[in-house]
Amino acid sequence: MRKETIDRIRKFTEDRDWEQFHSPANLAKSIVIEAAELLECFQWNELEWDRTHVEEELADVLVYSRNLLDVLGMDEDEIINRKMEKNEEKYPVQLAKGNSRKYTELKAEARRKVGRA
Repeated sequence: MRKETIDRIRKFTEDRDWEQFHSPANLAKSIVIEAAELLECFQWNELEWDRTHVEEELADVLVYSRNLLDVLGMDEDEIINRKMEKNEEKYPVQLAKGNSRKYTELKAEARRKVGRA
């Protein structure tokens, strides 16, 4: 997220004195609530949806996520890159490419194939 956008989110919150409501639990709840509203955009039809509504709900998720990062003193690039390293280990390309199964299933299948070889 660009610095200008982060600064705008922070200023919006500060100008309204909303930091007092931004406990980690309240922000986490808000993220889930907004994510549910995002999911609702696709509830009855996955092929035809309102782009503007999706953008608004996704923006709400991102704003609350940014606020939570601030409250917890976390850096989005650091935590995303740490998680991506774990994901890359759990989902190696040779096992996961073109496959949507969970990593535990992928690894179990790989062990079975090695046992048969």
